[in-house]
Amino acid sequence: MAGHTGVRGAGRDAEWAADAAEIRAALLRLRRATGLPVAFGGPLVGAGATRVRIGELSGTATAALDGLAVSAGNGLGGKAITLTRPCTVTDYRVARSISHEYDTPVAAEGLRSVLAVPVVVRRRVRAVLYGALRAPQPLGDRTLRAAVEAARDVEQTLVVRDEARALAAAGGEAARAGSWQEVRDTGAHLRGLADRLTDPALRAELLGVCARLAAADAGPPRGAQAPPLTPREVEVLVIVAEGATNAAVASRLGLRPETVKAYLRAAMRKLGARTRGEAVAVARRAGVVA
Repeated sequence: MAGHTGVRGAGRDAEWAADAAEIRAALLRLRRATGLPVAFGGPLVGAGATRVRIGELSGTATAALDGLAVSAGNGLGGKAITLTRPCTVTDYRVARSISHEYDTPVAAEGLRSVLAVPVVVRRRVRAVLYGALRAPQPLGDRTLRAAVEAARDVEQTLVVRDEARALAAAGGEAARAGSWQEVRDTGAHLRGLADRLTDPALRAELLGVCARLAAADAGPPRGAQAPPLTPREVEVLVIVAEGATNAAVASRLGLRPETVKAYLRAAMRKLGARTRGEAVAVARRAGVVA
């Protein structure tokens, strides 16, 4: 295997880093759901994204797999990339259904029964998740289903994130062009995507984008413009809009009530509102709060 030799620009680098974070969480869920002692994986990298770089390890005993890259068509993971479907072997050492370029690191980690599941987004493999036993025994349908489900979870998150990025970019272009109705439509779509997310960090990020678009939606500049709301300020306003007290907001977000008040005061100041109710009303008109 060859190491990762580079990326195609900062945008692609950021995409791979975000993919890796999703993979890390999926591997932990996979081990909890199945009891597999080892799980690992990584995003596809390189020109044309045809190699999976293994950088996320869970339950491994050595560093043999860390940083290794599996090319499309080679080994179990490479086969999964090429076929875009899950692949398994009961005993990696003697399996005839795969090539054996990577026997040394696999043997160093003591792996025998292995599965590889591709993460496919819009017909493009974005990552591969692996699960393994240190004994040559069948993994079973339940384990395979759990691995496929973990991959699907990653796929859904990546689809939403990709769509949000594309919409944010489109909203920025619309704002620069003065297409304010398009900005409003983009903000509303992003707000809908945010409501579908369970990841609080990603949800806050999308709400922050909504806030920036709402600031742009104020129309062409007429002197100084209020700074956009931060993701946390938007999140506080969203919960306040549901009728929650500051104490309830603090409980849901894991903050102190005084901190919630500070976020709310900052949001009110930026929105030019004198009360929390007025702040919610302004945010609703701007499309930041449903």
